[in-house]
Amino acid sequence: MNKFMKVAIQEAAKGIKNNEGGPFGTVIVKDGKIIARAHNQVLKKHDATCHGEIEAIRKASKILKTFDLSGCELYTTGEPCPMCLGAILWARIDKVYYGSNIKDTEIIGFDDKRFYEQFNHKEMILNELDRDECLKLYEDYVNIKDKNLY
Repeated sequence: MNKFMKVAIQEAAKGIKNNEGGPFGTVIVKDGKIIARAHNQVLKKHDATCHGEIEAIRKASKILKTFDLSGCELYTTGEPCPMCLGAILWARIDKVYYGSNIKDTEIIGFDDKRFYEQFNHKEMILNELDRDECLKLYEDYVNIKDKNLY
């Protein structure tokens, strides 16, 4: 067993034991060293965004003092959902290793499938509204000197 995946599994087990969320644990590694570890805390924090991957990204970003996690690898017990995959891409994590896949997750009752259907425009909920007013914010942002993206 991979030593980093083993730690991710231990994190997931901790979350299950404490009834903090689903069976999802995550470890972020840089240069062969664990930078952050976390598990799903959706139930504990009453927050749908507290998936293991996102919790670990938040911790790693705080520890490394950067939103750019280039050079990092992420190990997680379940294939990242669309939200987590988006966060992984925004964080610029180089590589992701996952244990269980989306079909395995569906078998235990998680409904990631509906998100993939939504992204395929089978259930579109997005509606553009007040675009011109919002574009004014973009203009303000573009005009800021010495800004960092994000």
